[in-house]
Amino acid sequence: MDILVVLEDSNGKIHRLALEAIVGAQKLAESQNLNVSVLAIGLNANNLASEAAQYEFDKVLKVKNDHLSTYSSDGYTEAVMQVIERESPKYILFGHTYQVRDFVPKLSAKLMKPFLADSVAFETNEDATVLTKQMYNAKLLSDMVPVNEPPYLVSFQSAAFSSDNIKPGNAQIVDYDISFDHSIIKTQSEEPFKESSEDLDLTSADLIVSVGRGIGKEENIPLAKELAQVIGADLSSSRPVVDSGWLPSVHQVGSSGQSVAPKMYLALGISGAIQHVVGMKGSKNIVAINKDPDAPIFELADYGVVGDLLEILPKLTEALK
Repeated sequence: MDILVVLEDSNGKIHRLALEAIVGAQKLAESQNLNVSVLAIGLNANNLASEAAQYEFDKVLKVKNDHLSTYSSDGYTEAVMQVIERESPKYILFGHTYQVRDFVPKLSAKLMKPFLADSVAFETNEDATVLTKQMYNAKLLSDMVPVNEPPYLVSFQSAAFSSDNIKPGNAQIVDYDISFDHSIIKTQSEEPFKESSEDLDLTSADLIVSVGRGIGKEENIPLAKELAQVIGADLSSSRPVVDSGWLPSVHQVGSSGQSVAPKMYLALGISGAIQHVVGMKGSKNIVAINKDPDAPIFELADYGVVGDLLEILPKLTEALK
């Protein structure tokens, strides 16, 4: 086995960031003539394996173990550790989710191998894999080259790859036995790590209207709400809006909120700080309205309008009714 992608469950489906990691794995495999397998574990391992079998893999390893029905960092670490010891993959890839941030450092310590976390890209250079990581609020890019012996533990940041580019296939599902004593589980997690609230799940939204401090004051929030209602979009916000108490925290998108990838993300008065961008840069189309022509959001936007939100929003809403 060359590359192993560890899948993550999101309400019975493969987590979006794990799907993106699959794309990264397939690209890495193509660049170095390697094979890719995936690992499905947890309560919904059957569902994850069935979904994964639709893609181009060498095989899909499906683990059913009662001790893994509920997530724990100890149980998941042990399960992945056993697979690594038996299969000897060169690369173990993950999406950079909260759950991965919880258990993979423990796996890294047990293996005595570094965790190359939150990578945004890679390139193959003379048989060496060069991973790119953002530093100093994405103002600098740092290249990392693994120099120790494999395996290499790598996670990819949200939107490092597009899940639309997964290669289809018909992979074989293999039942994989893992056994360990329940006594090794020393920790118990609360409700599984989630990047979204049960009250408002923005991760599956196709259209999002997102509001930032550029809206001016809380009394102007209804302007954004009305636009969202007219076009059938969900309403989200940047952290400053939540910190100001203008919207509940369930609406927050960014590094400390939800990560989204809608078909259209309409950014209203959002400057484009990296803490917000990491949560929405996977959007298929980004439309930004901001009065500051030098706002960083315009570097990311597919379409941009420089102007006063309070003048533009009512006219835009009326035109779309």
